[in-house]
Amino acid sequence: MRSSAGRLSLWLLLTPFLLWIVLLVLLPHLQMLRVSFQVRESWDTLDWGLQQYQNFFSESYYWRTFVRTGVMSLFTTFLTLVIAFPIAWYIAKLARGRSKGLLFLACLIPFWASELVRTYGWMILLRESGVFSTWLQALGWADGPVEMLYNDVAVIIGLVYNGLLFMVVPLVTTLEGMDENLVEAGYDLGGGHFTVLREIVVPWAMPGIVSGCIVVFMLTLGSYLTPILMGGKDSAWFTQQIFTQFITRFNWEQGAALGVLLLVLSSFIVWIGLRVTGQSLRKVMG
Repeated sequence: MRSSAGRLSLWLLLTPFLLWIVLLVLLPHLQMLRVSFQVRESWDTLDWGLQQYQNFFSESYYWRTFVRTGVMSLFTTFLTLVIAFPIAWYIAKLARGRSKGLLFLACLIPFWASELVRTYGWMILLRESGVFSTWLQALGWADGPVEMLYNDVAVIIGLVYNGLLFMVVPLVTTLEGMDENLVEAGYDLGGGHFTVLREIVVPWAMPGIVSGCIVVFMLTLGSYLTPILMGGKDSAWFTQQIFTQFITRFNWEQGAALGVLLLVLSSFIVWIGLRVTGQSLRKVMG
């Protein structure tokens, strides 16, 4: 009787999660996959085929944007890791008492606003009449207004800013569990800063590194607002192509195919990352 009640309680606890996964993740993706193989011969006639995927490979603009988005997402993820690691180390190992909570709060406060508001904030800073341009002119480093928006650098700044918290949190969680005696032993055995970092700190923090990189990469790859608002005509992002097919051209079949390809790319790169680092998805996601 008690065993049956325990199983019932477990299923009741799992039901909301299972409904979320099935109704909002699994079924929509299966439907998108099905639509991607449809070929619209007329407004009321559908057939099945690979035409949408053939269009992707025959149209150079599609696959060039696809590759470009993947490469820039990887670079953004790496840059976010480089910036977040010292911050996480300071919070986990150097900050004490109230200062640790304040530093965490400083990382969290920007996310009290939506991505749209955060992006507009960076646009105010980087635009031709913005704060940075005004400072450069006041210091005599620029003769006139400097436009820092609408290029790849501005897009990367916005994406790194939006992903920083998701890299810092898993790193702090992992680094807090590391025994400081390991670091001291590394120095006592004659290791320098780089050697201790490479041989002790990074291997210990690898689950947090991989976890943060997966989250930041997925968020960056699927970002829409930041690239479209801060990027220029030469800063195309693949999500813009998907949006155009669905909303502007009402070509749901082509949009679904592009969405499936983006999902395949993200899954493949995550799988490669796990294989290279020797981690498992269960381990890095807790």
